[in-house]
Amino acid sequence: MRIMDTANPRKTLLKLDESLLSHLPPFSRLAKSQIRVILDQATSKRLDAGVAVFNEGDPADRFYMLLDGYVRVLRITPMGEQVTALHIPSGQLLGIAQALGRDTYPATAVTASDSIVLSWPMRLWDVFVAEYDGFATETRKTIGNRVGEMNTRIVEMATQQVEQRVANALLRLINQTGRKVEGGILIDFPITRQDLSELTATTLHTVSRLLSAWEKQGIVVSKRKEIKVLNPHALVELSQS
Repeated sequence: MRIMDTANPRKTLLKLDESLLSHLPPFSRLAKSQIRVILDQATSKRLDAGVAVFNEGDPADRFYMLLDGYVRVLRITPMGEQVTALHIPSGQLLGIAQALGRDTYPATAVTASDSIVLSWPMRLWDVFVAEYDGFATETRKTIGNRVGEMNTRIVEMATQQVEQRVANALLRLINQTGRKVEGGILIDFPITRQDLSELTATTLHTVSRLLSAWEKQGIVVSKRKEIKVLNPHALVELSQS
């Protein structure tokens, strides 16, 4: 199964200001003049939701910075089934195959909402790592955090009941992308029950049953592609039960 970018290409954005990157970890220790040099070598695009930024197995010819929006990282099983591996919020690098010693992308990245991405030719990766203080250090932290999240999920799948896994997944999502709204914390990108089942290695039926029960208890509100957590403390208790 291959997710194709079939959307009409949007126009490249106007010249971006250095302040857009100055607060982001890979660039936070750079002078504005250095950020300007990096931005002048970038391509910027607006992407609609549901567009593939890159596909698993494709040559890794560019790396990316998600400037705004959210990206869903997918793996395709040998049977052709799509599995959600990670969600990446704005302000993070992605497609950094060279940092992993790869020349192809290890997964597919699809926009979960309307997004803005910057990209650079992969040949510039080693240049940025060598010339810009903090770029390599912060990139290693990003990789470490993602590996840590995957390891945590593996341990959860091996040791926890489904209810705990789903509660933990929701807690991670509100920690990464939560936005305070009236009455609770909204997971601030479109997420379906199917997505949640893939993240927790369980079935759609089980996730639907749990969310319905938690709605009756006033813990969450679940609509189509939207989940709002009303009682985070109750989720913490469920995750530890």
